[in-house]
Amino acid sequence: MAQDPRALLAKADKQASSARGGFSLFGGKQDKLEMAADLYTQAANAFRVQKLGREAGQTLEKAAAIQKEINEPDDAANSFVEAYKAYRKDDPSSAARVLEKAIQHYTLRGNFRRAATHQQNLAELLELEIGDMPKAVAAYELAGDWFQSDNAEALANKVFLKVADLAALEGMYPKAIERYEGVARSSAGNNLMKWSMKDYFLKAGICHLASRDRIAFNKALESYVELDPSFQSMREYQLLNDMLQADNDGDAEAFADKVFQYDQMSKLDKWKTTMLLRVKSGIEEEDDDGLA
Repeated sequence: MAQDPRALLAKADKQASSARGGFSLFGGKQDKLEMAADLYTQAANAFRVQKLGREAGQTLEKAAAIQKEINEPDDAANSFVEAYKAYRKDDPSSAARVLEKAIQHYTLRGNFRRAATHQQNLAELLELEIGDMPKAVAAYELAGDWFQSDNAEALANKVFLKVADLAALEGMYPKAIERYEGVARSSAGNNLMKWSMKDYFLKAGICHLASRDRIAFNKALESYVELDPSFQSMREYQLLNDMLQADNDGDAEAFADKVFQYDQMSKLDKWKTTMLLRVKSGIEEEDDDGLA
């Protein structure tokens, strides 16, 4: 038979109140508070069994407050992480708030790998549950920086690519370009990653086109070939050149035709389709302005 979470919660509240009430013949304040924290954790788990996420999160926060009071910061951080999991679906903003408390603890401890993992979880929460893309970009970027500081380059690159994808969709083109090109540079000496460079170059090039800076795009194309001379013989390089030519000519139809031809050989994903439609609209608008 499942335990009644509210009965456990009442018991925990009573235990905590008793511990703070002064002198007791039966155990010291520290012991009583430890017992209260344990009861709060049990109550939270019982709430989670009943799929009452918000109540579980609130109860775990009570456990964390006591764990901090009795100088058990590691236990408190763990309770905050569990509270984040409990809150996530029912109350994403509270989930973000408690996860930030856990992250703060791990950074103060110098445990940047764990902090980075939770920072990535926070970024996903901001992106997928809360829908705050600028904050999500900043959170992913910080996670990447912490992974990088812990010499976890593969994890850092994965997060930086996420930064670039979201930043581009938000119109933050310089940031997206910086991150795509940065990951490409770090992949140049890695045989496992080198095959992906053409995709990073293509995405960075699309962002250059979207930012409407043709001079910077020309320079970027040259730098990509310097970094990987084999890129010049690839379809992605040809597509970028063809799109640049169509853009220079103000020819949206030629642009669309070159993209269509590439798509027949290498299927474009949702991100590229979205961004290329944005570039095509930019060419059409410039053409209309020229006719006006």
